[in-house]
Amino acid sequence: MSGRLTVIGLGPGNADQVTPEASRAVAEAKFFYGYKPYLDRLELRPDQTRVASDNREELARSKDALIKAAEGHDVAVVSGGDPGVFAMAAAVCEAIEAGPAEWRAVDVAVVPGITAMLAVAARIGAPLGHDFCAISLSDNLKPWELIELRLLAAAGAGFVIALYNPISKARPWQLGRAFECLTAILPGTTPVIFGRAAGRPDERIEVFLLADADAEKADMATCIIIGSPETRIIRRGERPSLVYTPRSATGPGK
Repeated sequence: MSGRLTVIGLGPGNADQVTPEASRAVAEAKFFYGYKPYLDRLELRPDQTRVASDNREELARSKDALIKAAEGHDVAVVSGGDPGVFAMAAAVCEAIEAGPAEWRAVDVAVVPGITAMLAVAARIGAPLGHDFCAISLSDNLKPWELIELRLLAAAGAGFVIALYNPISKARPWQLGRAFECLTAILPGTTPVIFGRAAGRPDERIEVFLLADADAEKADMATCIIIGSPETRIIRRGERPSLVYTPRSATGPGK
């Protein structure tokens, strides 16, 4: 007998940003696996069970959830933001690929959520209005040299860049180094958005120029959006400025 495993994106933390599809999936599941702060967002019924684990135990969490689902239960694995963006959907797929045959028989569904860069972008205007990419600065699962290569390639190609996992106590220097790399390619006047806890009571959205960007203003709850050379700031007097990237681009040397 095989059960069901649903990977659910809870959005950036504001209850209004949880999709109806995610709410229905939460109502239907019986066992919930996830990082404790994400599980704490849920108002579960007495017949629903939460199984909390540490933030860096994604693969072990996925395996535990698959074992439970393979026994015939309705299981949910929860993520903040979108589960497919540097989150639990990939970990579940990795576990299934390397795991026993019965895990491949589990009914698996992924429920999308609003990811951090979309929440931050919506707060400030339309910085993702043209081509963009997302890069995680965490070197836990890939070498830093690869991260630098991708940063330079993306900036050189004119992409707006959203940076996830920018800094932590264990990784205090990477964001500053990323700014150094990008300064070698991008103008110092390029807008940089620091979006912390978008949509939550402790939200902080700030805009700087790349030449003035200070890595110490970020933490792990911050998503950073670095504009392209064409990204613009619209000053509006007493109203908050708008940051946007035009829908058209001329290309290098034009």
